[in-house]
Amino acid sequence: MIHVSILRNQNQDILSFTMEGHADFAPHGQDLVCAAATAVSFGTINAIEKLCGYEPEVTTVDDGGYLKFKIPDDINDSSFQQTQLLLEGMIVSLASIEAGYKKYIKLTQHEGGGTNA
Repeated sequence: MIHVSILRNQNQDILSFTMEGHADFAPHGQDLVCAAATAVSFGTINAIEKLCGYEPEVTTVDDGGYLKFKIPDDINDSSFQQTQLLLEGMIVSLASIEAGYKKYIKLTQHEGGGTNA
């Protein structure tokens, strides 16, 4: 199962997210749940880099089973707000995938951290 964990601050701004695991919906290379979640998450990260003008902190593991995204502490407010909109869009897309494939992807949201940590 793919586990997606969203970390928000007390203002409900998104600070980071992690995606871990494998969907195991179908054999490697044919797994549409994995492909969809990967496309949504990496598409969002690419959009943030291109449209918001900074490189977020991104960590991946070679086997493709782990992705961590974190907004840097030093971005300006405009870029932060643009990033929030893109990340909220990502969550809508991932929640849509989860609605159709609950046995293969789980989305959770947690609160912690500062105002823009």
